[in-house]
Amino acid sequence: MARKPAPKDATAFTPPPSPQREIRRAQVDINFDNQSLLGPLFGQFDANLVQVENRLGVFIAARGNELHIEGPEDSVARARDVLKAMYDKLAIGQDLDQGAIEALIAMSDEPTLDGIVDAEPKGPPIMIRTRRKTIVPRSAMQAVYMRSLVRDDIIFALGPAGTGKTYLAVAQAVSQLINGSVQRLILSRPAVEAGEKLGFLPGDMKEKVDPYLRPLYDALYDCMPPEQVERRLASGEIEIAPIAFMRGRTLADAFVILDEAQNTTREQMKMFLTRFGQNSRMVICGDPRQVDIPGGDGMSGLADAVGKLEGVEGFGTIRFTAADVVRHPIVGRIVEAYEGPSA
Repeated sequence: MARKPAPKDATAFTPPPSPQREIRRAQVDINFDNQSLLGPLFGQFDANLVQVENRLGVFIAARGNELHIEGPEDSVARARDVLKAMYDKLAIGQDLDQGAIEALIAMSDEPTLDGIVDAEPKGPPIMIRTRRKTIVPRSAMQAVYMRSLVRDDIIFALGPAGTGKTYLAVAQAVSQLINGSVQRLILSRPAVEAGEKLGFLPGDMKEKVDPYLRPLYDALYDCMPPEQVERRLASGEIEIAPIAFMRGRTLADAFVILDEAQNTTREQMKMFLTRFGQNSRMVICGDPRQVDIPGGDGMSGLADAVGKLEGVEGFGTIRFTAADVVRHPIVGRIVEAYEGPSA
């Protein structure tokens, strides 16, 4: 079923091609064997195909179990790779939503899509298996991060919201807890952005700090059935607590995650890092540009720790940018707007 190309943005300005480099156009056909996957592949009212068309500037026509793609040569090649990757995800039972398609489109801009998804050429795919889902990287930097999560003892994950820093760390922690690699999962963050002053809040300590730890709960429930999360919380296998509760402890046989680490002081960060114990892994997540503690980034324990420890054996540092945002595409544009030269 042929469709008209989506209208172009009238406000967008496309400079004329350079005389020295003519834009070469191409066309290609792709056949798909399993017709039962064509519905979810195309999307309701061909919405998935329209998304690929609009993002890559190509025209896609569906003819039975065949897709015909036309457009600039480079864009046609990317669209072909994206559509094949979409089909492969469906073939192995993975979900295909707007975010997953956007991630595949973003990754198609890399030298090779397979090189991002595979640990090494022709190697096993990079993935995290949990009880509720199998998670694969949605950007090139996520693939690097996921490798670091299984290799390094302590990982600094730096970058803006929406890049998957905390979510992937929680998923990896859940996976290791399930397979017995660690005995405990400990999730922590500063309880209140400008210091841990909880006395004015109503309720007992748990009621005071739970709202600040909610993102960690959300990631847990996305990776494990709710009844298992509650059971493991009750047994102490999973612990969620503000960073102040870490003082004086040695965290052995544990996967430890510190979220919103840019809002720790230098003293808090030193205290947290020195809790590291045998058979443990620590992931410290934060956005160095979003410091809310008094004194700004000059007082941030995260920036101080990265400056002192980056390059030390056993430490990994992953830096995400707005290009790695895997939420709605508009989130990436918001981050770019706020972090641009004039910000």
